[in-house]
Amino acid sequence: MIILFLYGEYNIISGYDNYTLFYLLIRGYIRRGIILIYFRHVSIPWEVCRMKIRLEHLTKRFPNRNKKIKEDVIAVSDFTFEIPDGQLIGLLGPSGCGKSTALNLICGLETPTEGKIFFDEEDVTELPPEKRGVGMVFQSYALYPHLTVRKNIMFPLQNLKGDQKLTKEQMEEKVLEAAKTVQIEELLDRRPNEMSGGQQQRVAIARALVKVPRVLLLDEPLSNLDARLRIQTREEIRRIQTATKVTTIFVTHDQEEAMSISDMIVVMKDGVVHQIGKPQDVYDDPVDLFVAKFLGTPPINVLEGEIKDGRLIAGNDTLLSIKSSENRKVYIGIRPEGFIPEKDGPMKCTMKAVEVMGRDTSVVSEHEASVDNTPLRSIVSADLGIDPKAEEIRYRLNPRKVLIFDYESGERIRVEAEA
Repeated sequence: MIILFLYGEYNIISGYDNYTLFYLLIRGYIRRGIILIYFRHVSIPWEVCRMKIRLEHLTKRFPNRNKKIKEDVIAVSDFTFEIPDGQLIGLLGPSGCGKSTALNLICGLETPTEGKIFFDEEDVTELPPEKRGVGMVFQSYALYPHLTVRKNIMFPLQNLKGDQKLTKEQMEEKVLEAAKTVQIEELLDRRPNEMSGGQQQRVAIARALVKVPRVLLLDEPLSNLDARLRIQTREEIRRIQTATKVTTIFVTHDQEEAMSISDMIVVMKDGVVHQIGKPQDVYDDPVDLFVAKFLGTPPINVLEGEIKDGRLIAGNDTLLSIKSSENRKVYIGIRPEGFIPEKDGPMKCTMKAVEVMGRDTSVVSEHEASVDNTPLRSIVSADLGIDPKAEEIRYRLNPRKVLIFDYESGERIRVEAEA
């Protein structure tokens, strides 16, 4: 058994300065073998709540509503992953890929068909949601319109019972602490309709944080915001998570959101996890064509091609010389930043448009091998002064930005380019 004491002017768990001590409140609770005894006026001890989450072969099936099809719908299939404590993980994928179902399994709103869920070493698979210590923020803010911000944040505390029940003064203190964490302490007396979308989302986050959750779950929390506010709010979410160190899972279909704030991302499709890794690693080294196409703005350019006699060929152009003796048909993916305009470059494209974006220029062109005749889009420096009236443009390719995939399976083929 571990006993942790908080006392004096310094909070030995959170590392934050404490408020002036008015009177001593001793409260003990046992969680994972820890008894915490603390003074009343202290900062929220977020580090106590840091924990890892372990998913073991998690599967969720739903009955198929189409009577002609007997097989169940598999929303999540054999999901195995350990989420390190104190990190922000992005669950990423197109609509219907199973990411929200995975989130509901973690918080207890859904029960897995197979598999186990562990918070640290505690098996919470059968534990009801209210006993898991989870805070959840939904796409809709779900604020009570007739209540002030203060009362919206306080609402979860008012429902505590037994040993966890708090006095009014204690609730007020926790509300203020949570409001300061998300920087809305000056808005506590407003009602939701008097606030912007970003401010309302912060209230929803504060309400989730006020009970000091062991895990914070965010289900597409930025979907209802405009573009500029989305950027501001996602930066705010990252700041809050960094400050509190609460283990956080962020669900989104927007790859830019996931890559910009996540420590790690999980890319899903049709209930299956395709790749897990750091955002930049997944972008640079995707395991298959789906992941390569899903990540990146503008998206990766895909061409039909072949490997023949140590050459990577698309249409009539030899794009690269590569170290491979095997001849095969392939898909070729070229990241937009992988094109280098060059007068005598090996890749010849028909110019369609030049879009000036300030620092960079987006060049839209066509190539005979492009899949579905989709225009190619390259991003080059505006200093190059690309002539929009030119009929064609030629490129040399950066080998590090050229990815090759099996034509049948879409799996990544890793080959080196010749020097």
